[in-house]
Amino acid sequence: MSVQNEWKLREQMCEIGRRIYAKGFAAANDGNISYRLSEDRVLCTPTRVSKGFMKPDDLCIIDMDGKQVSGKRKRSSEMLLHLTALKARPDLRSCVHCHPPHATAFAVAREPVPKCVLPEIEVFLGEIAISPYETPGGQAFADTILPYVKDTETILLANHGTLTLGADLEDAYFKTEIIDAYCRILILAKQLGRVNYYGDDKAAELINLKPKLNIPDPRLTRGLENCDLCGNSLFREGYGDFSPEPKVFIHPKLIDQKAQGGETSACGCSGEAKTSANGNGHAAAPDIDAIVKSITDQVMTALNGSAK
Repeated sequence: MSVQNEWKLREQMCEIGRRIYAKGFAAANDGNISYRLSEDRVLCTPTRVSKGFMKPDDLCIIDMDGKQVSGKRKRSSEMLLHLTALKARPDLRSCVHCHPPHATAFAVAREPVPKCVLPEIEVFLGEIAISPYETPGGQAFADTILPYVKDTETILLANHGTLTLGADLEDAYFKTEIIDAYCRILILAKQLGRVNYYGDDKAAELINLKPKLNIPDPRLTRGLENCDLCGNSLFREGYGDFSPEPKVFIHPKLIDQKAQGGETSACGCSGEAKTSANGNGHAAAPDIDAIVKSITDQVMTALNGSAK
């Protein structure tokens, strides 16, 4: 890479840092950014410098093992997280880690980000994983993303923040903007009292648009037929012991299935998810007569038993 091109990347990384700081995604010296310059060199932000006030010559260059090869300031300790992601995804060049407040709120609550609400999220982000908590800075922390990063470019880091990956600096940063805006909309909608969902058929339509936009999705390779696209997460099974369950944003189909004692299956699993939801994505009203009859039968059985 020419010196001129590298300098432009340095200027762009500083600009992304200013956006992160201006958006309130990184307080004080929080957050870090990286860009793969070549097979064994990565441009990155330094430690203990506000992302809003970086200068191009503040940035560092490290190798793929994290060893600093140039730069007057010390590289961020969290670069191991970036390097682990970049090694796992050689098709991508850039990572952004910061603490966007609305998305981080989901990470702190360990609340899975719901699907089938905004079409743009399905197309531009796909499913969002939550990685387990580990003390930041070390390789153990970096390794928490490994089960997920192969299938998503947007990860919530439990009790910490977000990591987004992209083909370039702006792509990685835009995913941070998108996930925080989405989480903010979800929180606002919940305050209004209702979140409406669309169904699996509409989710499949959106996922099928992605190849036309050159956006991959792991669910396409597994087949969408009989997939539970709106309920269970792709990351629920087979990704380790850490599997957060929704407590606040629960798709009505999951409520209905649990009430019926049924099971759901994500893509790649056997079985067909069955639901009874109305056209607005809300769970169908329970059969009151059946419930009353069931309770009456139980009461009569108990009374007959006590009479004996």
